[in-house]
Amino acid sequence: MTDRKCAGCGKIQNRNSMIKITREHAHNTIVVNGDSKTFGRSVYLCYNKSCIEAAFKKNRLQKALKTSLPQELKGKLINEF
Repeated sequence: MTDRKCAGCGKIQNRNSMIKITREHAHNTIVVNGDSKTFGRSVYLCYNKSCIEAAFKKNRLQKALKTSLPQELKGKLINEF
């Protein structure tokens, strides 16, 4: 039961092979690929540019995390992954 759905394409994959974006509950900060001890709301993305862009274009990350995201997060994700 470690499969998660990509917010960009909707494909279900093992969570270890996906980017995890978490809104940390205690500090209300955004953590990318934090450890499993990070408590908060999380959303997953495939490791490809089209999924990252689709998730931002359709505001799926903001809706899933229930918060606004910094604009530089998209660039960071695209460049890093």
